[in-house]
Amino acid sequence: MNSEEILCIHLGGLGDLCLSESLFQSLRHHFHAPLVGLGTKRFLSLFQEYFDRVHGIESARWLYLFSSRPAEITWERIVFIGKDREGSLRSRWQPFSRSPLLFIEMYPEGAFGNISLQAQATHVEDFQLAQLARHGIGALRKEVSPRPGSRVILYPEKGFKKEKWHEDNFIELYHSLKSRDIETAVMEPFDLRLGLPESITLTELTDVKEFFSEGGIFVSNDSGMAHFAGACGLYTVTVFIDFDPVVWHPRGAGRFLRKGVDEVNTALVEKIIMDRLALS
Repeated sequence: MNSEEILCIHLGGLGDLCLSESLFQSLRHHFHAPLVGLGTKRFLSLFQEYFDRVHGIESARWLYLFSSRPAEITWERIVFIGKDREGSLRSRWQPFSRSPLLFIEMYPEGAFGNISLQAQATHVEDFQLAQLARHGIGALRKEVSPRPGSRVILYPEKGFKKEKWHEDNFIELYHSLKSRDIETAVMEPFDLRLGLPESITLTELTDVKEFFSEGGIFVSNDSGMAHFAGACGLYTVTVFIDFDPVVWHPRGAGRFLRKGVDEVNTALVEKIIMDRLALS
């Protein structure tokens, strides 16, 4: 079976997809053939405006991409956005792409270290867009439309793979902002319950997007949700501990704080919030 469509494979998480939105827009504008997105469907569906349709990689219909058995399926072209240091995925998928497979490296080497003192540090969005020129594709940056507002949304997290600014700091910040009569809500992850009066839990990303549409200031650790808030136009205040914010900061307007570089405490975060609200 030969498809005249372009298959765009992106297997990243929520934050990775938010950072690739400009790339999606550029690919959509460049290719005249239908563009099909393949990845984690609940994340990729948030960007379905750039695709004719999107599919979840977990479906059995895509097993042929990872099987050693031959498959009589080809695409006009496959675009792969990811990391493939040994080139094994590109070698596996090239037979399914009638035109040369287009590979966009998702992030620069060393991106998971705290390398902010290096002058060559490049933000992921810029890193991806710069690669398009090598393939004769014009880069179209997706501008984020700001959604100002007088409310503050706090998003604490527990640290698993990455160290996090502790949830007690968010509780302290919540009470301090409420004492100033600032509209403040705590958006809780599914695995953390703080029991604060304005706590909310949203399990569907479509509901989160609607919640973000009201605008405001979003305070969190470095997380996929911070990237989603930034892409939705909220002003982000993001605390980085393990990774370089120059490389990984959310798109759109915001401030980032680096543990070990900035004196990260609730007083500083509150001052940033109050200064921002004063501009509203």
